[in-house]
Amino acid sequence: MLCLATHDLPVSIDHEGDVPVYIQLADILRSRIESGELAPRRPVPSKRTLMQDYGVAGGTVDKAIAILRQEGLVRTVIGRGIYVVERRP
Repeated sequence: MLCLATHDLPVSIDHEGDVPVYIQLADILRSRIESGELAPRRPVPSKRTLMQDYGVAGGTVDKAIAILRQEGLVRTVIGRGIYVVERRP
């Protein structure tokens, strides 16, 4: 198990567990968005950064981001990156 602390939030990716790693990563990023750590209209960390920070493969990051995109939490701006969507109350 890889444990990291990102901005004082404990983060764990269990590479040996029953929950697929991409789902764990999506859950972590969703929590960071919901807590405001990843702010609306701000970019999500780059694919390379997420790979290094969480010890995952590029395909894992892609699958996690796809989940968040389907949930309407992030959007891709071609040539610019992936941004957190501003949620309206």
